Amino acid sequence: MAKTASGTPDPSPREDLPTTPDGLPALDGRGPAAREAGPVTAFFHRHHHKLWWLHSFYALALGVFVVLFAQRGYQRARWLMLSLVAIWMILLASFRFVGTGNQQKLGTRREKLRFLVITYVLKNLYQTMLFFLLPFYWRTATLDAGNQWFVVVLALLAVLATLDLFFDRVVMKWRMVASAYFVTSLFCCLNLAIPALVPIPASWSLLAAAFVGTVAFWSMHVPFRLLRTPRTAALVVVTAALAAVGAWTCRRVVPPVPLTLIHAAVGPERLPDGRLKYEVTALHASAMRDTTAVTEVFTPAGAGEAFVHVWRHDGDEVLRLNPTVDQATTQKLRLTSSLRESLLPDRVAGRWALDVETDGGQLVGRFTFTVTE
Repeated sequence: MAKTASGTPDPSPREDLPTTPDGLPALDGRGPAAREAGPVTAFFHRHHHKLWWLHSFYALALGVFVVLFAQRGYQRARWLMLSLVAIWMILLASFRFVGTGNQQKLGTRREKLRFLVITYVLKNLYQTMLFFLLPFYWRTATLDAGNQWFVVVLALLAVLATLDLFFDRVVMKWRMVASAYFVTSLFCCLNLAIPALVPIPASWSLLAAAFVGTVAFWSMHVPFRLLRTPRTAALVVVTAALAAVGAWTCRRVVPPVPLTLIHAAVGPERLPDGRLKYEVTALHASAMRDTTAVTEVFTPAGAGEAFVHVWRHDGDEVLRLNPTVDQATTQKLRLTSSLRESLLPDRVAGRWALDVETDGGQLVGRFTFTVTE
């Protein structure tokens, strides 16, 4: 042990001792710290990185279980609102008591333990919420239409919530990163959960999610006492309105959850009950005189959404039709439209697509077929 100038032993740890990234003495079995610590403590210090990664794999497996659980019903989505409120309050408390960036208060064991508890609760809330959302967005996304990238971003957020070291040292270290992560998750969640609480069209839910997300972002960076001032409140409302306009502009890249295209087909003849006599994926140009499309859309929120059939030929829009509703139940609509011979282009051979869109312009699903000469 080192001695002070007066000859008394210096109780502080030596600066040349190796330390872990958390600032703890490295218990590698060779230094004084390892000799003084018990075998259990030494084991955790020696393998703490491996244990964190093991916990991350466990969290990922738990996320897969949540994905399977989410298949059982859409109405459970309303409980996501409780997770959002809990995450928001915990984040605000974390910024206040733990700090952010290089000013984080992690100097004592008590402060480190508090930070560990906060991040552990947050990660579990995020994991449950984000993995619950994944199957709904996956079913609604169209892989060749551009909105599949939104699902990729959502999956990335879910996986990051299982990576303990990254979440603790990057997401929860910087206020801007933590708030951006939360607002993006909030937008994804509200876009699905709002129709479960209030039956409104998907496009309205999109606008509401963007507006609320912007307000939540401001709440994490501006004290509540300032938010009550007229100037700050006006700034928040204006930026939230601009965010809603931006969401509307980018609506085509956001899957219109919870709507799902469960069946789509085209054919030249229909049965008396409205179904197609036979469904085709390829037909000759001579059979393209009067082609009927029948689609079924799952609407679990029962929002009374209006839809459009968009007929495309080799990627170009040919016609946009308002389909008739042949059969409607509480959660399913059968939509029908017909492409008449007089509306066909001069050349009909090629790749055709039938897009089912909301009247707000969000793509619900796509069916493709080929016309040969």
